[in-house]
Amino acid sequence: MPKKKSSDTIKKSPDNFRDDNLGQSLLFQKKKNFTKIAAFILISILILACNSEKRVPARKQLLVKNEIIQNDKLIKNQDVYDQLYQQPNSRPLFGYPFQLNIYNLANPNPDSTFNLKYQNKEKKHKREVKWLSEKQIGRLRKSFWHHGIHSFLKETGEAPVIADTSKSRKSLIRLKSHYFNNGYFNVKATYKLDSLSPKKAKIKYDVTTGNPFFLDTITATISTPVLDSIYKTKKSLIISGNQYKTEDFESEKDRISALFRNNGAYRFQPNYVTFDIDTINKKNKANINLSIGNYLYLENDSTKTEPFKLYKISDINIYTDYKSSNHNSKIKDSVTYNNMNLYAFDKIKYTPHAITDAVFIVKGGLFADSKTVLSTRYLNNLKIFNYPTIQYELDKRDSTAQSLIAKIYLTPRKKYSFGYTLDLTHSNIEDFGITGSITETVRNVFNGAETLELSARGNIGASNDIADPGDSFFNVSEFGVDAKLNFPRILFPFKTEKIIPKSMIPSTIMSIGLSKQTNIGLDKENVSAVYSYSWTPKKNNTTRFDLFNVQFVNNLNPENYYNVYESSYDALNEIAKDPSIVTDPTYFDTSGDLIIESGTTGFTNDVLSGKTSLKPNDEDYQNVNSIEQQRVRLTDNDFIMATNIVFTKTTKKDLQDNDFYMFRTKIESAGTLLSAISSIGNLPKNSSGNYEIFNLEYSEYLKTEFDFVKYWDIKKNTVFAMRTFFGIAIPYGNSNFIPFTKSYYAGGSNDNRAWQPYRLGPGSSPSTNNFNEANLKIAISGEYRFLIGGKFNGALFADAGNIWNVFDGTTFEPAKFTGLKDLSKIALGTGFGIRYDFGFFVVRVDIGFKTYNPANEMGERWFTQYNFANSVFNFGINYPF
Repeated sequence: MPKKKSSDTIKKSPDNFRDDNLGQSLLFQKKKNFTKIAAFILISILILACNSEKRVPARKQLLVKNEIIQNDKLIKNQDVYDQLYQQPNSRPLFGYPFQLNIYNLANPNPDSTFNLKYQNKEKKHKREVKWLSEKQIGRLRKSFWHHGIHSFLKETGEAPVIADTSKSRKSLIRLKSHYFNNGYFNVKATYKLDSLSPKKAKIKYDVTTGNPFFLDTITATISTPVLDSIYKTKKSLIISGNQYKTEDFESEKDRISALFRNNGAYRFQPNYVTFDIDTINKKNKANINLSIGNYLYLENDSTKTEPFKLYKISDINIYTDYKSSNHNSKIKDSVTYNNMNLYAFDKIKYTPHAITDAVFIVKGGLFADSKTVLSTRYLNNLKIFNYPTIQYELDKRDSTAQSLIAKIYLTPRKKYSFGYTLDLTHSNIEDFGITGSITETVRNVFNGAETLELSARGNIGASNDIADPGDSFFNVSEFGVDAKLNFPRILFPFKTEKIIPKSMIPSTIMSIGLSKQTNIGLDKENVSAVYSYSWTPKKNNTTRFDLFNVQFVNNLNPENYYNVYESSYDALNEIAKDPSIVTDPTYFDTSGDLIIESGTTGFTNDVLSGKTSLKPNDEDYQNVNSIEQQRVRLTDNDFIMATNIVFTKTTKKDLQDNDFYMFRTKIESAGTLLSAISSIGNLPKNSSGNYEIFNLEYSEYLKTEFDFVKYWDIKKNTVFAMRTFFGIAIPYGNSNFIPFTKSYYAGGSNDNRAWQPYRLGPGSSPSTNNFNEANLKIAISGEYRFLIGGKFNGALFADAGNIWNVFDGTTFEPAKFTGLKDLSKIALGTGFGIRYDFGFFVVRVDIGFKTYNPANEMGERWFTQYNFANSVFNFGINYPF
């Protein structure tokens, strides 16, 4: 039976191959010529624009450098240079003023140029009017080529910075203020403009700081005795012996205000805190007196004072169905639970504890800002209310005027809501895809603030890695349905409040999903179920604990393996054709190729059972064994029952923060519980010596991952980012290998960008398989990001890493990690990229070059493939890390 592809591909003759090689050669030559032409045009444009003085007005000078001399020494402290009103044009890449030269390409007066070309030449103008109307010529004036391109270049580029001494004088004021705020009270500063050429200048700032002042005696005068007692319970940020810093005093103001307001001082504000600084008769020392007066208020147009009061909460009133339209309506339903009053203008639709558990304000307790913030955060996290509001008012029933009524206004979202998404996608497998989903959300399902999400999703896409020439454009697809139920509390047989208090905003998620996909040719059905908990131990820290994460993967067409994984078939077929290996002739078709599947299976079994002349130490034997091992991993059905915990910490404050780190770690165990039950129950093992569930060997392994990302904000619009990753999954007990879905791969737009996804490794393997994967991964990446102009950004990157097989059944030596010497097999890719920032997402294009390829022979690993012919083009959404 002849070999058949999924699209009935006909085997090629030698003449076909020669024609193909010639076509490929011509195509490669065209690509090469195109690359040279593009590079020539780009270089020519840059050379034409490289006169950085091109747009500098007459008798003006381009500011090319600032220098700050502090106490006769040149300094590089960027914080100090940031005080200057004028900064030279940016030079993000090797000192080249890229943005300035882009700006210089623009015509400063395109309208005048247009007039000279058309309207000021009467004969030419009349000739043009014969072909075009006056109206069309007017439109031509505003066209992209005559006007729009110059506006684009100006917006993308950067206008020349002209040296301005008036701004230098302002810079001196800011410099003095900066040094004063750091304890230099007697600073002196001057500036000087140095001409480097008729059109270029630098400005030199000379700063004499004198000696800094240090804090000496620190005292506190607090008029309200009760506040004085609270103040003494916490350590101050103003410490004797420290150098004076204004930011320390501002931080102390905020600390004191938060301390008092979290201990009942409802009317206290930071502006009540003042500092008296005494440097008289002191040598480089300052005495500090912290002063906090009494509460100020107006009465009958006169200002009066009285000691601050500490307020207690006398009542907590929660309005569960508040709207601005029913503000003055009559309450129709109410209930008191856990010392809180729940009201409704219609009917209370929530189990009382579901609301009161989200409120941290305590009746009879002191007013505290922190409890207000935490309550708002928890209520918002329930996702059943719109913008919860908490207000306080004086309780008029208290004659001492020291009681507050907390009023919490909750506006319910709609019980049922429908949503949909439609996205264009790109992934390591899918070159282009269209993804859509519809979701029905049901809120307050059991009247306990639970949320149920029912969704259906679908994806169709194209993949060149998988496609046969006869296939349709959309040759990959996935369709599925999901259900997710969220409880805003920990659901567990025992109380967990002491371990995970409600201040950590815990939740329980139960989900189930069904999907069917045709994306790697074997076609899969996937059933998953998860029971997990999540909470936030501290701000910017999150923890997720999957008590059960069950996954069943069913391969629908395992017999189609060698039709899909052509490189594996070609490698096996080449070995089988070796005349020195005695092979059963019935394994081959009339063209002399192995028949799928009887021939490939028969030949593999003969080799591994010793029925051929190949011996276990032979290279071809090991190659056949490696091919078979991967086939088994990719075609075996998997049942995975895992428990895992994921912890994430980040210091990122907001989307604009470019100086932070993020750490993520994961520990996962699969099959341990099933093996314990099987062993205790003395259940029988199969012929392979493994336990089964539902007539299927379940997976058993331990897996751990560490992921660290760090950003450094170097200077304006320039960032260096780094990522390190380590992951290992060790099979044991019931498994000799890690399931394909849990293994690691290398390459792709979010990994080592000099290799296509799944094309790197394992180890020094030649990567002949279509999908190369392993159970150990090390990756390190660094990326220098800089602004090109406008919304365009550039990047230079280096990606290092690889995957290996370790502690599993793999016998192919080049793929195994056996010791630290194998770190020499870490691949290195370098390259550059362009990013366009849309604001809410970034589109990026990267080109990676194989700098060090461990798959090559020793002596041919460095730079032998460092060219455009072996480069990899990557398209991605948002940054790779």
